Amino acid sequence: MATAPCLPQPADYEALITTDIFKPARYLGNELGAIHKPWQGAVVRWVLTYPEVYEVGSSNLGHILLYNVINAQPRQLCDRTYLPAADLSEKLKEKNLPLFALESRRSLLEFDILGFSLSYELGATNILEMLTLAQIPLTWQEREMGDYPFIFAGGQTATSNPEPYADFFDFIVLGDGEELLPEVGFILEEAKVNGLTKEETLLDLAQVPGVYVPRFYAMAADGSVHPIRDEVPKRILRRVATPIPAYSIGLVPYVETVHDRLTVEIRRGCTRGCRFCQPGMLTRPATDVEPEKVVDAIEKGMRATGYNEFSLLSLSCSDYLSLPAVGVEIKNRLKDENISLSLPSQRVDRFDENIANIVGGTRKAGLTFAPEAGTQRMRDVINKGLTNEELLRGIQTAVKEGWDKVKLYFMIGLPGETDLDVLGIAETVQWLRRECASLSNRRLNFNITISNFTPKPHTPFQWHSVSTTEFKRKQELLREAFRPIRGVKVNYTDVRISAMEDFVGRGDRRLGKVVRRAWELGAGMDSWWENLDKAYGAWEQAIAESDLTWKYRKVESGEWNIFETTDNDPLDAPLPWDHLNTGIDKQWLKDDLKRALEAATIPDCAFDGCSHCGVCSTDFGHNVVYQPPEIPEFVGQFQKDQERLQRFRVWFGKQGDMRLVSHLDLVRLFDRAVRRASIPVAFTNGFHPSPRISIANALSLGATSSGEIIDFELRQVLDLEDFRRRLAEQLPIDMPIYRVEEVPVRSKAATALLTEAEYLIDLETEEPVSPAQWEAWLEAIRQTPEILLEKKTKSGKIKQLNLREMLTAIALEKVISPTQVQLRYRGSCRNDGTLLQADHILYMMHTMSQQNIKLLKVHRFTLYLSEDI
Repeated sequence: MATAPCLPQPADYEALITTDIFKPARYLGNELGAIHKPWQGAVVRWVLTYPEVYEVGSSNLGHILLYNVINAQPRQLCDRTYLPAADLSEKLKEKNLPLFALESRRSLLEFDILGFSLSYELGATNILEMLTLAQIPLTWQEREMGDYPFIFAGGQTATSNPEPYADFFDFIVLGDGEELLPEVGFILEEAKVNGLTKEETLLDLAQVPGVYVPRFYAMAADGSVHPIRDEVPKRILRRVATPIPAYSIGLVPYVETVHDRLTVEIRRGCTRGCRFCQPGMLTRPATDVEPEKVVDAIEKGMRATGYNEFSLLSLSCSDYLSLPAVGVEIKNRLKDENISLSLPSQRVDRFDENIANIVGGTRKAGLTFAPEAGTQRMRDVINKGLTNEELLRGIQTAVKEGWDKVKLYFMIGLPGETDLDVLGIAETVQWLRRECASLSNRRLNFNITISNFTPKPHTPFQWHSVSTTEFKRKQELLREAFRPIRGVKVNYTDVRISAMEDFVGRGDRRLGKVVRRAWELGAGMDSWWENLDKAYGAWEQAIAESDLTWKYRKVESGEWNIFETTDNDPLDAPLPWDHLNTGIDKQWLKDDLKRALEAATIPDCAFDGCSHCGVCSTDFGHNVVYQPPEIPEFVGQFQKDQERLQRFRVWFGKQGDMRLVSHLDLVRLFDRAVRRASIPVAFTNGFHPSPRISIANALSLGATSSGEIIDFELRQVLDLEDFRRRLAEQLPIDMPIYRVEEVPVRSKAATALLTEAEYLIDLETEEPVSPAQWEAWLEAIRQTPEILLEKKTKSGKIKQLNLREMLTAIALEKVISPTQVQLRYRGSCRNDGTLLQADHILYMMHTMSQQNIKLLKVHRFTLYLSEDI
């Protein structure tokens, strides 16, 4: 066995997660739904990572599902981590501390296995950044000299073509992970118990269907991949699993996330057969979730999480025939909770009044459709299965149901596309508006996204050439066509990003060194959005240094060909992903490409005849489609006009980790807590009704408190103790409730009654200071009638504040050490901006002492209302 590296001590968490980093609450690891299993009780310890910032990763459904699935296994523990933001990354490097898991706050080096989601071609650079922060070598070859965790990847890109990333991982899991990862965990547990070496363990893993171990395979000169060990299969099977909605109920982050809602999967897979769509090919066959299970999971999930929005997830939600019945049933059950539904993927041809009812309401969600092409011919070429009549009917339904803005997705650069097809996008938008003009007094506006088609492995278009030069020309055609059209916002995908996606996505193992070098040159995912020129330059330089510029130039000119030989039919040449068995027959892809060039369509095999793609089998299963239940009668949307019958005033604390939760996040936390507690809170009557919950005053981030006040207005009368019990059960342990009082419904809110606050603050000097000297400085402040501080207003004007007149009392509370003391002060605290902050006391102390004094801690002891004085 190789010698183990010297493990660093667990991260100095208190020194890392402080108020000087942005949104420290994303690193706490104790949000609702986080699972903390005993470290010593686990045999195999996992870390699942999503190589994006917390707001993206923690709201990803696949990440949540697998986290819950692994933690449901006996003797298996699973923690999480995400790509740290730049400020925390710099702190880790500066202090030479390794990246840590959120729940246990232990170094990633202490775990047995570390899994990454690889769902995007250019996302591998973030994985390399995270491995470096974890102080783990980047390639499996470099890791051979130490006892490092197993490093693996899964996700759409890993399943599609893992070859450009093969050197970075010990193994790669293909397809669905709900059944596969527990099998991997069992193999690792047996290996640990029996003392197997890493290579022996990987050989065992290679026998598991769905596990690809790159070190046991080699690339041939033509880019194809073949086994070099007799014990491993020639082709690796993609795994398929049945969706389990119950595992969707999970994390409720403190901070606002990208998908800040409950998400429940209703259908896995798609059989529409869109020829450009890789997910549609890689997730066959299609499997519906039983309608009753969907309804139960949503109702239970909304009450368990406290979210005010839920989303039904599928590659094509409209192909879930039970969608109208499920949506109406849930909206009816939760009618009084002011919840909304979002559907990420709808087909415009199935948008009707029933679906409009479930996505409408007091907070009407946006509508997004994807016609993809601007002419009927091109929609037939890509097998979109959408006619002009169906497109118009769906948009007209949206207008009739009250929408005046619709988002549409189109692509350019598709096989067989002409300039007339490109200009057809603008003509289609004009035609839709013209045909809908008589249906509403408001103009129908459009938000249009124009993407550059990027050929993907395992699709009929995987052999297609693209050209960045042509992309630029066609984008300019559209800009000219859209220029005179009002009320249309058009966004264009940068052609450089599309070119890199294509170059890497259809590459072979030679691209591993390109990915690594691009990362070394600063091409992390965040750089694409912060400085696209720099990111693109890094990729170009990496390609040049790897002597692959000639291949990339083909992408620019439209001559891209993944095979170099022209002796035979190019469609017969080997591909870098031929050793992956996705279930789709390669000959069928060739035949479908020929059908595309003839603009011939094929049926959706979940509802019509079989298209003979080859996927339905013992290994992959068959399509599962449930007949839709009867659509219940829709009882109407949430009613805004609500009578306020009761008001409770609550005194609570904000201690420990909760000091790192911002005021806005605290507002959201209380909203979700009352929903989970089934407290009948009243709502405002505005366009976007919000719960009548009012926190008396915002507490500075990082400060603790034992004197916060919050008001709740209810639409039903509750017993005071029942209210207190319900609320306390749903608040974090670091937010204790000290007192609850019922106050008159029509009385002033605490925010209007607030006058003063009392604080305890800890200060530190560079040199020892006697208590007598502290008393002298405090007395000087008391005796000084005016201590002025200049403050710049929002308008840029300079305003002078007399801090002394805002101070009611100040005293030395205790001496902590020769250089540290605790002061108690009381001062103005009004929501009109008259607020004496701890920093103001620090300024006054410095003015009187001429010493460098540091503020260590702030604790708000009491808030005073005018009725208390």
